[in-house]
Amino acid sequence: MAELSQRARRVSPSLTLEITAKAKKMKAEGQPVVSFGAGEPDFNTPEYIVQAAKSALDAGFTKYTPASGTDALKAAIVEKLKNDNGLSYELQNVVVSNGAKHSLYNAFSAIVNAGDEVIVPAPYWLTYPELIKLCDGVPVFVNTKPENDFKLTANELKSAITPRTKALVLNNPCNPTGAVYSESEIKKLAEVLENTDIYIISDEIYEKLVYEGDACYSIAAYSPAIKDRTIVVNGVSKTYAMTGWRIGYTASNAAVAKAMGSIQSHVTSNPNSIAQYAAAEAYRHNEGERFLSRMRVTFDNRRKIMIDGIAAIPQLKFIYPQGAFYVMIDIAGILGKTSPSGKRLDSAFTVANELLDTQLVAAIPCESFGAPGYLRLSYAIGEEDIRTGLERIAAFVAALK
Repeated sequence: MAELSQRARRVSPSLTLEITAKAKKMKAEGQPVVSFGAGEPDFNTPEYIVQAAKSALDAGFTKYTPASGTDALKAAIVEKLKNDNGLSYELQNVVVSNGAKHSLYNAFSAIVNAGDEVIVPAPYWLTYPELIKLCDGVPVFVNTKPENDFKLTANELKSAITPRTKALVLNNPCNPTGAVYSESEIKKLAEVLENTDIYIISDEIYEKLVYEGDACYSIAAYSPAIKDRTIVVNGVSKTYAMTGWRIGYTASNAAVAKAMGSIQSHVTSNPNSIAQYAAAEAYRHNEGERFLSRMRVTFDNRRKIMIDGIAAIPQLKFIYPQGAFYVMIDIAGILGKTSPSGKRLDSAFTVANELLDTQLVAAIPCESFGAPGYLRLSYAIGEEDIRTGLERIAAFVAALK
């Protein structure tokens, strides 16, 4: 049999898929699994957006659109960036893609050459390094510190830069930690990058899910030079509970946008026409902010329940979350112990498997996120499930020897 490409062989399978697949199978069999693995809001897409999609169908909006997106959606995105982030762009600066993950792939494809280094603060969303490797780049991991809530510092950034550094990935708010960079923290990073030629991939997909402090500050707002080298990545998935609609976008300088649009035109052509129509309405309709406010309040209440529940388990610590809908738990206090089933807990992956097998609780081990010794819990599930799941985790920890 002929060999697979080196590019394909460089991509690592996700350790989280085994846990997720097992949890889904157990649920389908009728077992009362509480899953903390959700990476999407558990809200339905708002009705006004659904109605917009129906209107698009009725109007026959079912043909090809420009490869980089419709002018109507681009205009809505330009207006959003101006109003929410203080960023001025033209339609030519925006590329609409099949979800923010696709936008990230376009961005790396447009700027990364073979051997280029891309700085990735750890912990990180597990897809970043794989996309970089798919584009023949080299992910350079910077191990951030728990005492800084795992946020990259200016000194850490300086130390990671080499002559081969092409870009920095900045995720704010962060998956998996839930940490949020303050404006002053972002500006300190920007100061380091100001007089370089390093690109910034600014993943802002969770920007509307912030529960404390000020709104998220985009690094692109720091200066004209920084803006010119920043590729802002965002979308409607988390903000408007539209994960399945697959609409993400980038905003960048015109040359990078043209390159990304050209790449997309050959790889996928345009994003779904009906989803684009609905996404434009998501941004324009005044019901959108009311929906967001309700969702934020709900997530914030769940966040507090989660924090209180974990804090009541002495053997566990956690990174205090201010945004997104995740909490990252430090399980160092239970590693090396033995579960009631006789299994020695030697890794987060082992702990996650034991939790699922013995307590019917699904949690995501963070080895694939660059954080061995941690579990990620999502609070994009109901309050009762959160309480039940945490009670089961507490029982599991209490029974360890």
